[in-house]
Formats: sequence, C-alpha cells, structure tokens
Amino acid sequence: MTTYYDDRSVRVTSTALRVDEHSYPLAELTMVWHRRGSRSWRVLAGRGAIGAALAGPLVAALLGIALAVWLHRSLTVTVAIVGASVLVGLAVGPLADVLFEHLDRSYVRGSRELEMWATWRGRPVRLLHTGDALRFGQIYRAVQRAMERMPSGPGAGPGAAQNVIGSSGTRPSPRSRP
Repeated sequence: MTTYYDDRSVRVTSTALRVDEHSYPLAELTMVWHRRGSRSWRVLAGRGAIGAALAGPLVAALLGIALAVWLHRSLTVTVAIVGASVLVGLAVGPLADVLFEHLDRSYVRGSRELEMWATWRGRPVRLLHTGDALRFGQIYRAVQRAMERMPSGPGAGPGAAQNVIGSSGTRPSPRSRP
C-alpha cells in the first residue's frame, strides 16, 4: 500500500481515501471533481489591513516632510521634522518582512472555500471542505495520483476502469489537474 497524502484528518492511500472518520475505497469512487466557493471577505480585509500597515509609516513620513516644508520654520526645526519623518518611514523596514510573510501565507492559503466531491455508490458525496488552497491542492493531486495508478485490468474490482478525476463545476469532465 502506498500513501500519497497523510495529515491529522485526511489520508490518501493506493486503496482508500479517509477523511475524518469516513473511509472511501478508491474502487468505489467513480467520479471525483472540485468546486470553488465565493471569496472570503474576511481574508480580503486581512490583506487590506496588511497593506495599510505597510503603507502607514511611509505615508506618515511623507506627511511629516510635507509639513516641515509647509511650516517655513528655521532650518534646524525643518531638519528635525524631516529627520523624525524619515525615522518613522524607516520603521516600516523591520516590520515589512513580517507583514510580507503574512501576506504571502494569505495568498498560499487562498481566499475561497474549496470542496472535493465524488460519486460514491451512485450518489454525490462531499469528501472535503476547506479554505486552505495549498492543502486542498495537495490532497486533490494525491487522489488523482492514487486513482491513476489503480489497476484497471480484468479482476481489478468493480468500477476500476470507470474512475475519473473531473474539473470544477456541477458536471465534471476529465481533466489532468485541479
């Protein structure tokens, strides 16, 4: 038996797909497809907040410089205001690395709910529901590999030659990737 994917709630092997407490023998899955849900406004708002956090110190620095020029004070006061503004602008440097890391992770996880469906024993069954795009892609590809490597010759079991990985939507059609 070959294991294609394994985490705390999903395990894909050469013989079965286990999701939480449910187990589905691959020979009984005749069609597998995926669906994408609507965008999550929470994720998009989080990305916007990260962008604002990145831009905030820079905008404050530019406003400080503009204020220093607009006030027409002595050279010492102008240099002090510009210096303080530049320091505020430089504060974004160490923070930017952390914020860009969070932004990258946000895009890896995705902003949509993803579902994997299959026809099992003649009826459609939702196998998996997650908002983590990276994990979903790994699981979906593992199921693809497992189903592609299933024996399809005589004596392979019922429905072995009928297994198909489908595309997104309500009417699946064969496709090589999610």
